[in-house]
Amino acid sequence: MSKDERASWNAGHESGYAGSYASNDDDNRVSAQKEHIMANRAVLVPGPDHPISIEANPSRVMVTVGGNIIADTRDSLTLREASYPPVQYIPRRDVDMAALAQSEHMTYCPYKGEASHYSLPAGGERCLNAAWSYESPFEAVAEIKDYVAFYPQRVDEIR
Repeated sequence: MSKDERASWNAGHESGYAGSYASNDDDNRVSAQKEHIMANRAVLVPGPDHPISIEANPSRVMVTVGGNIIADTRDSLTLREASYPPVQYIPRRDVDMAALAQSEHMTYCPYKGEASHYSLPAGGERCLNAAWSYESPFEAVAEIKDYVAFYPQRVDEIR
């Protein structure tokens, strides 16, 4: 891992994740490095010192960017984690996945696992890595598999 990649890893994640990793290097090298990093990551179970709850949200949730509806559902899950603000996870079936472009940016949470990130090209630079999804979440949060969440400050509105 290069000095710059280590700096990116150590910088952490704005929402309390343990670290992030992105690289523009050769795919094989990146894959090997990610496997090495994953093998050395802590896996923690939610508990009294770091509670996580997931509840069905019966309210309608919509995400908009540039006047376009990116997600619209009545089947979101509200994830509450420790002292962080609640996050709405929206089923992929209710997200316009064609409006999202998967980025190389990955983050890791020792309680949830590795998250893939997505940008919204129509929203410009503000919408880089605006959404994330846990493709293989840890068992304690398995319910969020196949769901997408959005950073409120990187989209126009989540309501």
